[in-house]
Amino acid sequence: MAGQKDAEVSVADLSREAAADDLARLAAAVAAANLAYHGLDTPEISDADYDALKRRLLAIEARFPDLALAESPTRVVGAAPAEGFAKVTHAQPMLSLENAFSDEEVVDFLARIRKFLGLEAGAPLWLTAEPKIDGLSLSLRYEGGRLRQAATRGDGAVGENVTENVAQIADIPQQLRGAPDLMEVRGEVYMSHADFAALNARQALVGEKTFANPRNAAAGSLRQLDARITAARPLRFFAYAWGAHSASLGATQTEAIARLKALGFPTNPRTTRCDGPEALLAAYRALEAERATLGYDIDGVVYKVDDLALQRRLGFRSTTPRWAIAHKFPAELAWTRLERIEIQVGRTGALSPVARLAPVTVGGVVVSNATLHNEDYIAGRDAKGSPIRGGRDIREGDWVQVYRAGDVIPKIADVDVSRRNGDSQPYVFPTICPECGSQAIREPGDAVRRCSGGLACPAQAVEKLRHFVSRAAFDIEGLGARQIEAFFREGWLREPADIFTLREKHGAELAKREGWGEKSTANLFAAIEARRRIALARLIFALGIRHVGEAAAGLLASHYLSWQNFAAAMRGAEIGVGSEWADLLAIDGVGETLASSVITAFHNPGEIAAIAALIGELNKSGGVQDAERPATESAISGKTIVFTGTLERMTRAEAKARAEALGAKVAGSVSARTDILVAGPGAGSKAKKAEEFGVEVIDEAAWLALAGQA
Repeated sequence: MAGQKDAEVSVADLSREAAADDLARLAAAVAAANLAYHGLDTPEISDADYDALKRRLLAIEARFPDLALAESPTRVVGAAPAEGFAKVTHAQPMLSLENAFSDEEVVDFLARIRKFLGLEAGAPLWLTAEPKIDGLSLSLRYEGGRLRQAATRGDGAVGENVTENVAQIADIPQQLRGAPDLMEVRGEVYMSHADFAALNARQALVGEKTFANPRNAAAGSLRQLDARITAARPLRFFAYAWGAHSASLGATQTEAIARLKALGFPTNPRTTRCDGPEALLAAYRALEAERATLGYDIDGVVYKVDDLALQRRLGFRSTTPRWAIAHKFPAELAWTRLERIEIQVGRTGALSPVARLAPVTVGGVVVSNATLHNEDYIAGRDAKGSPIRGGRDIREGDWVQVYRAGDVIPKIADVDVSRRNGDSQPYVFPTICPECGSQAIREPGDAVRRCSGGLACPAQAVEKLRHFVSRAAFDIEGLGARQIEAFFREGWLREPADIFTLREKHGAELAKREGWGEKSTANLFAAIEARRRIALARLIFALGIRHVGEAAAGLLASHYLSWQNFAAAMRGAEIGVGSEWADLLAIDGVGETLASSVITAFHNPGEIAAIAALIGELNKSGGVQDAERPATESAISGKTIVFTGTLERMTRAEAKARAEALGAKVAGSVSARTDILVAGPGAGSKAKKAEEFGVEVIDEAAWLALAGQA
């Protein structure tokens, strides 16, 4: 599909700065969608739109993993449980799935698994392919064969207790025979098309609210505070997974699902077992063709490694398993008129073009805005000057094709030049910042043009403050984007330290303002005071240094452990030379671009003054909390390990994952801070460097003994 190809080009061309600017805005949109979908059962965007949002974040994070935000769907599952239900902490988290939108991504998924496990090409790798039900995730806890608790997914860690409501669903057994003493069964509550139509007819007949789709109806029916309403709704259930259990259900996914069926749970009969990408894609095509006749909604196919021992070896990322992926069905394209192009200025000064469209429905959702990425994308070329869209540029007044599947936010996939007005003119990208009038400069090698005004640019200043109080940073309750903008307009806030002097300088005035009052003002100032004690990783992320996302901030905090260590190292470092530079680059996941950006920030007089003022305020009460090494009893906890050469009994990726799980830090290069070098056959310069620094060198057998896998 042409739109998909263009989407790939645009992601490849996206600069780190543009990615950093996009992520906070996209995360806010995803958070709102999660709340509407999982928390309120009244989604404001279609499934395709949500997939598009999630896809864009995943694509950016795949290219820039250190920029990942806490608000990203890669770190957040579902939404917080509703207040009307008791809370349930899941014994094992209910994770989401990585998504694929093309055949190539499925092939890549299998290749990653083979590489992680060290499987040779052609070696059997069986997977299951099952319909991805579009419903509400549910976990059922059985103790001694009896259903003791039922909970929704919630945010993945904590869900809602819906035990009484689940007792009304005929598909879910209340008692099991021959089950393990403890067993958590997981699956999807859904509503069939026929039952949905009948329910809406009944609702309309008595003047009650009708539902937009079967998923909304199922979720709304299950999450009723009055179980009698649930009892009157035609809910169904498919079991497809499990959580905590006291005894194995089988050696494979296939065997375990068969065991669930034998225990009395409905399981999907269209689940198949496949070996290789061709078989998986054939299963996908078959289900896509059957989709309209199944009688219930599905939005893709889920592939899972069949061998449970291999699943355990592959393990998990923060919110997704490595051994499974959801291959989503495609969404839609639509044509509309591009009325005008507007420029938004982000936190790092990036000028981001946005298309304002004549509203058009795409995938069941009305779209009026779309991203245009950068000036090259508008001009019809990539960052290297090669043509995209056949070299067709995008102009105000054009008829454009809006593409939604496989990307995060709506975007322009193509343009119909045959419908272009004769007086149409190419769009001239601004070289002056529209917010402050400063020069907008595009540096060599950068796809993005930036305002040179720095904090003198109100747009940048506001965005930096908004970033500072965002959820992954200081997360100050009551001080959101709207309040930041209002206080900035008043001149009360200009830099982060001003937040902590707000009560002293403007407290009395704020309490008299419309919409505030004594109680809300007191609550805000209490929330601000509570953040004078802040974790090191949060502080580093909150500073808004270019290229430093939440993940990178965590890496820096784990390496330097205290603010004093980190600040002193950055002040003493020089780009490209010296021991501090080498030590910074030795952190696995830190490259030269990120390292240079951090050092530059700590040598910028304006940044230095703002940081010093902030630390001074924090130190008045609380201060910066040192990072903690992972609490574990392993022999390598807290140690820095480097792997080199060839490992014969596990892959490098598996070894790294194992070391990190045991509390070690894995670095990419040897430095004076390295504790252990694990050297396999073919070890080269790293072994020599370890000898120079006096680093302990061990072979794979010794490493396996340390890791408890000898």
